[in-house]
Amino acid sequence: MREHGYAVTVTWSGNRGEGTSSYRSYGRDHAIRADGKRHAIDGSADRTFHGDADRWNPEELLIGALAQCHMLSYLHVAADAGVIVVDYVDAASGTLETRADGGGALTEAVLRPVVTLAAGGDTELAHRLHERAAELCFIANSVSFPVRHEARTVIRD
Repeated sequence: MREHGYAVTVTWSGNRGEGTSSYRSYGRDHAIRADGKRHAIDGSADRTFHGDADRWNPEELLIGALAQCHMLSYLHVAADAGVIVVDYVDAASGTLETRADGGGALTEAVLRPVVTLAAGGDTELAHRLHERAAELCFIANSVSFPVRHEARTVIRD
């Protein structure tokens, strides 16, 4: 087994002059950076939690990471199986449940990849490859909630 390390820096920029003197006194804006990356990710809380809707929230980033990881795993297993993917798009979603005490958790993610194959592709094999991709996805293997797949495969004309 090999280990791989990842590091990011999250810098809060939401101090409006009063710090966290009250729940509404501070902004949730922050930037996520990593060495070697040219662009930061502008983050905030979900609008429901007084964040900036124009910025990425942690829940969106996690659902995005799940969809991105599945796609990358899928493209890998497709290439290994000789399945030629020419387009891939995923309209992923997640469900967050909150509790009265202010806590909560993501309870489910649903990935909805639409995989387009080159003419003559094997749609049944391509569809089955999602199971193997799910087994390989590091992010899906790291979360404690179910990640469902509602995949669709089409052939390019």
